[in-house]
Amino acid sequence: MNLGVSIANMVSWGILISLLLGWLIYDLIQNYRARNAATYLSNEDFRAGMRKAQVIDLREKNNFKAGHILGARNMPYSTIRNFYGQLRTDLPVYLYDQGKAMSKRAAIFLKKKGYKEIYLLKTGYQNWDGKEKKSDF
Repeated sequence: MNLGVSIANMVSWGILISLLLGWLIYDLIQNYRARNAATYLSNEDFRAGMRKAQVIDLREKNNFKAGHILGARNMPYSTIRNFYGQLRTDLPVYLYDQGKAMSKRAAIFLKKKGYKEIYLLKTGYQNWDGKEKKSDF
């Protein structure tokens, strides 16, 4: 009886460790791919270059209305596969979301579609210290 419980515990731990290891490997690969697709920018560097770029907020519309970087255009990540063609390939694309998970995936996608100058806000909107716009409603 005791042996059965310990084998079940070992199997459970093995599955858990395998899942965590798989997630870690996936995350490392995504980070590597994102670094090859885009350049990370600090708040200061993002602010300095955004006037000559297409600034894209990848968050959903309700989050965008609640507050966004002044001058940003909303293109939710959930729609980027349908609307990426609205972005110009001859201008830099500055991407951000709340953190940076969606930005990394969007950068990888845009790189595959031929966009060359892709930049990500390193700390995401959650740590943005520049000008913002909030909707009144």
